Amino acid sequence: MGEMLNQPEILAKTIEELDRVVGKDRLVVPHVAMEDTVIGDYFIPKSSWAILSPNGLGRNPKTRPDPLKYDAERLLIEGEVVLTERDLRFVTFSTGRRGCVAALLGSAMITMLLARMLQCFTWTPPANVTKIDLTETLDELTPTTPISAFATPRLATHLYPLHLEREG
Repeated sequence: MGEMLNQPEILAKTIEELDRVVGKDRLVVPHVAMEDTVIGDYFIPKSSWAILSPNGLGRNPKTRPDPLKYDAERLLIEGEVVLTERDLRFVTFSTGRRGCVAALLGSAMITMLLARMLQCFTWTPPANVTKIDLTETLDELTPTTPISAFATPRLATHLYPLHLEREG
């Protein structure tokens, strides 16, 4: 989101595609837990969404030029988004016998989460921010400065799971 806020032309192009493909009268559909389960030490109740948060993927300068520059189209191969790739230019979910059996599910969940965020809300940085600071801490898991943005609902109220009340 920070990268998209820093490059509004990419944000606008993505939102235009969501409006064209999905529309504004229905939501991007998530996958939900079919039954109660435990992942690691976390209990995931039936009907809840489990969303992955990958970090450090695709940052190898040997496999892509300028890997730290945000490029939303780098995963497009012949017009299709590809997050598992046979030439091993990147390994999103491991590979081989020990590869992630849920690579397609994880890819779909990540893509769906971002699509939902962009489809459902108009995002704007705070008024005093001209560029989102994406400098990372040493652990590369969190930004040095917390990312802050304002989300304004852009769809019909009944499409939001909690039926957000719009203030006028």
